Amino acid sequence: MFTELGIEKCKDHYPSEMSGGEKQRIAMDAREFRCQGSFAALYKGKSDQNDLENVKKFAKNVFDKGDYTMDETFDIQAYMTHGVETIVAESLKATLKDPRESAFMVRFAAASKKASKRRAEAEKAGEHIPPFLIASITSSCNLHCSGCYSRCNHATVDAAPVSQLTNEEWLAIFQEADEIGVSYILLAGGEPMLRRDIMEAAGKMPNIIFPIFTNGTYMDDAYFKLFDKCRNLIPVMSIEGGKEETDERRGKGVYEKLVSNMDALHDKELLFGVSVTVTARNVHEVISHEFLDTLAKRGCKLVVYVEFVPVTEESRELAPSEAERTILKEGIARLREEYQEMVFVSFPGDEKSSGGCIAAGRGFFHINSHGGAEPCPFSPYSDINVRDTSLRQALKSPLFAALREGDLLADDHVGGCVLYEKRGAVETILSEEGK
Repeated sequence: MFTELGIEKCKDHYPSEMSGGEKQRIAMDAREFRCQGSFAALYKGKSDQNDLENVKKFAKNVFDKGDYTMDETFDIQAYMTHGVETIVAESLKATLKDPRESAFMVRFAAASKKASKRRAEAEKAGEHIPPFLIASITSSCNLHCSGCYSRCNHATVDAAPVSQLTNEEWLAIFQEADEIGVSYILLAGGEPMLRRDIMEAAGKMPNIIFPIFTNGTYMDDAYFKLFDKCRNLIPVMSIEGGKEETDERRGKGVYEKLVSNMDALHDKELLFGVSVTVTARNVHEVISHEFLDTLAKRGCKLVVYVEFVPVTEESRELAPSEAERTILKEGIARLREEYQEMVFVSFPGDEKSSGGCIAAGRGFFHINSHGGAEPCPFSPYSDINVRDTSLRQALKSPLFAALREGDLLADDHVGGCVLYEKRGAVETILSEEGK
């Protein structure tokens, strides 16, 4: 088979612990992108600077990138595809020094490109498929973090879960997501690592990356083994900055547990990231060299900045102002230049450049633990349940359609979430539906 593919010279240049099938897939991917010699040297541990530059060039050019202008003919599909391709390319560069991780990212790059084509074909047929899905797989959590949107919305409660989607139902959702072209499913909660069964189900879907947004307190040796086996599962641990800021919001001892997790993941050469809730109080700290150096030293490869969304009047003062959001945006641009072995993502990001909020299926949508399809975790409104229909049909729900076709997602608003800020208008849409 190797000889038939013309890649005989590559087959023995990979770590001995990798299976023959893994070696073959890697070699095929390398051949597809015409840098098999450099990949072979990289995996053999004998690469030189020229090999590294070849692979970096591949990471940069694996996708054709275009320039997207925001006007009345704004193309959300092209914009989101460009965003996905940028994340993939940056992830490839970030994992170059880890053979197994970069091998997975090469395979995912090819799968992601195919998913982009499926979405583009659907778009031509008049059907918009977003590349991202947020799945809140449980309503349970062991922490009571101050200002938690999920608890304030009663999506997370202390009572035992009732009528939540089963492991089999979530697996069916993941499989359909793969079929229609979804590339990333963000697992959230509650605390998602309480649902180990769903983690194992997600691990069976290698064409999709599952960032797991976790408080980190349930991470153990069994999870480390699962992450090693299933490279598409990427733990993203919540942190607020340093020890004082993290423990103040999340509870005493949480910071030390996170640091312990990072060290263990780094020692085991497993990819991980952190999620930072950006507030008016910590915006300067979380984009500082001191904070990023600490993460980089511990092997962190992904930093997701999530702007704090006030879900009570009392917490409104914590929301970043426009000036602070500008500081964050400029800081992330600087960090991308200075820490090229890390990937930086901002949510919700610059809505002006994306033609407005990307919720309600424009760029992503949310499924709650009971199956309700919602525009966004911060906008817990639903008129359809995936237990009763398909993902495709859920994306065509009257609520989603009204939000995408109207002006609400592009409205001026204070803070990072227009749907929370304009929740009265969302409720009006739902009430009109019921008439």
